[in-house]
Amino acid sequence: MTVVLIGAPGSGKTRLGKRVARLLKLPFVDTDKRIVADHGAVSEIFSTYGEPHFRRIEREAVAKALGEHAVVSLGGGAVLDEETQRDLVGRRVVLLTVSAEAVQSRIGGRKRPLLTGGIDAWNALVESRRELYERLGDRVWDTSTRPLDDIAKEIASWAREGTP
Repeated sequence: MTVVLIGAPGSGKTRLGKRVARLLKLPFVDTDKRIVADHGAVSEIFSTYGEPHFRRIEREAVAKALGEHAVVSLGGGAVLDEETQRDLVGRRVVLLTVSAEAVQSRIGGRKRPLLTGGIDAWNALVESRRELYERLGDRVWDTSTRPLDDIAKEIASWAREGTP
């Protein structure tokens, strides 16, 4: 079984993914963490080589991760790749959403290359990807205010049902 978490930066993909993986007794794969381990900080890749180079590296990491039986957290922009979009068809894809108010404390102080403009940049990014996220996600959970453990239990239960 592979369960894929998608959504905007700060929506809780990593934190929730770890919990869901534990409940499903599956490994957890964070594609951004793999990229950092293999290539260095995402912000450095962006500043040195640019976004297109990062997206090529990201695509390789995503393709590998989707071949594993795991709970997989994709970087917020990984879904922009058309091959990745095709790879998600037929998989259990969870879309995590979060309000701008709730995400402010989550994205502050972190090096996120596409969010240097703070919450306004985040809002613009989310809006530009909204239709794509919604089309690719089989189920949606909002992480703004509910306890993550409760959401993780719901996602794990849904994943065990066996249909996207």
